[in-house]
Amino acid sequence: MSQFTEYVEPTWRGLDMRKLKVDEAYLIPKSLYNTVTYLYTLSEECYTCPYTKVKALPQHLSNGEERFINVTTTLNVAHGLKFKVFDHDVGRYAFGNETALCEFEQRNLKEFGVYNLTINVDGTCGWEIDKDGVNVNYSLLSVFVLVALILTVLKIGLCAWRSYRYEDEVLDNAPSPTPQPARNRMRSLDVFRGMAIVLMIFVNSGGGDYWWIEHAPWNGLHLADVVFPSFLWIMGVCIPISVKSQLSRGTTKMQICLRIAWRSIKLFSIGLCLNSINGPNLENLRIMGVLQRFGIAYLICGILHTLLTQRDRIEPQVSWKRALYDIITFKGELLFALLLVIIHLSIVFGLNVPNCPKGYLGPGGKHSNAAYPNCIGGATGYIDLEILGNSHIYQHPTAKYIYDSKPFDPEGVFGCLLTIVQVLFGVLTGVIILLHTDWRARITRWLLWSMFLTILTSILSEFSKESGIIPINKNLWSLSFVCVTTALAFTLLSLLYYIIDVRHWWTGYPFEACGMNAIIMYVGHTVMHKMLPWHWRIGAMNTHFLLLLEAVWNTLLWIGIALYLDHKEFYYSL
Repeated sequence: MSQFTEYVEPTWRGLDMRKLKVDEAYLIPKSLYNTVTYLYTLSEECYTCPYTKVKALPQHLSNGEERFINVTTTLNVAHGLKFKVFDHDVGRYAFGNETALCEFEQRNLKEFGVYNLTINVDGTCGWEIDKDGVNVNYSLLSVFVLVALILTVLKIGLCAWRSYRYEDEVLDNAPSPTPQPARNRMRSLDVFRGMAIVLMIFVNSGGGDYWWIEHAPWNGLHLADVVFPSFLWIMGVCIPISVKSQLSRGTTKMQICLRIAWRSIKLFSIGLCLNSINGPNLENLRIMGVLQRFGIAYLICGILHTLLTQRDRIEPQVSWKRALYDIITFKGELLFALLLVIIHLSIVFGLNVPNCPKGYLGPGGKHSNAAYPNCIGGATGYIDLEILGNSHIYQHPTAKYIYDSKPFDPEGVFGCLLTIVQVLFGVLTGVIILLHTDWRARITRWLLWSMFLTILTSILSEFSKESGIIPINKNLWSLSFVCVTTALAFTLLSLLYYIIDVRHWWTGYPFEACGMNAIIMYVGHTVMHKMLPWHWRIGAMNTHFLLLLEAVWNTLLWIGIALYLDHKEFYYSL
């Protein structure tokens, strides 16, 4: 049982094990050295950071006594750790040019473990596992098995209920339900959007507090980082489909643009209201956010495509022009996207930011051995700070907890430039859907774009997390981040389209209903984030198992709400 639920023993050799939080372990250092020593650590997640002082270790005296009694400390073991021990206090940070008594690295530390560190008489270090920790992956398996069992029981009960109702209808000579007429719209688009909103709710619910599910602290790509760009991209896919439908009904372009503007204002306003959920204090109200960026990107991309689109298109007769018909039709939007990329890169690498190196893309704080503590985001952070002010940007960026960085808004103003580019790639996808009716032509073009963007990402990032020309970075909404997440979106839509709309192997249940009620789900889960029955607490909630169970429960509850709102589709999808 302990393997699957991360059971925590109450005590171990006098230590209160229940005080440990998720991904924490105890370290018991013991010094046999004849002077006071100082322990420093460095997480491998903190790139180019100095070692940080943990605490002083007691001097070993000849009579066996020690100057300090309680030297036990806790470690965050989500990532590997490096250790250094000094015989003198080098300050808050150790920058690498100081001589240490000993230094070593531990990569396989486990949650709820107890580890002993001994500083020997000769200054060498000894490491010993006092109590082995738990494998946090067991929680994923146990919650998956539990949820699968519950859903199986519910499915069996539902089938039994339907069978019972059917028998009653036969006995009463009641007519059977009239099948719902098939819809012309692509189910895969709603399923894609539904998967994105479900994953967003799961991530916002904590995702079990697994580091690879949460947002990357700075550079890199974690599971949570693909949600927002996917949502923006699929919004772009629907723009040309909507515009064409309205034009075919005789709606003027001016009317379409006004509707787009009004919808964008509503999205921005809802997002602004959600930012005041903890109190409408205008002095420190965050201006930007997820829905705000949706509104800005939708406004620009929607109006741009509406103005450039043609009511009646004549397919070219020349073979090579037919093959490139979608690109030729979309050339105005592509040129605009290229212009935005050039403007963005010119500012990022050309703007002189006070007290920061030109072209700096780091998180500031301890990054680069704390050489640029106030330079988080370089030009991106500086522009947002100048436009919005420190009180109106996000105060708790992911980099703050790793790099000790300053406030930074991951959905700020400057990042909207490449967000628009990402949405325009979605618009291109919708144009391909409208211009090519054959499923092979659609999937071929989507996969070619995915391949092109993947290659471009590899060049920009140099197959590296940290040392590329432009690293993959969701906080900065970097060009490589746009390329890789758009490539993933192209690939996923191709797969869903083939499975759902071409082969009909899957109806898209239950994600189709979620996709059709995405805004309700997003606003609802944001407003009710701390309320029963969506969220609950049992004790300290200091295990991955309980946190994951709560996140899954919250997500399933919102899926159930979406199915209820779309109950007709729910009934005929069973």
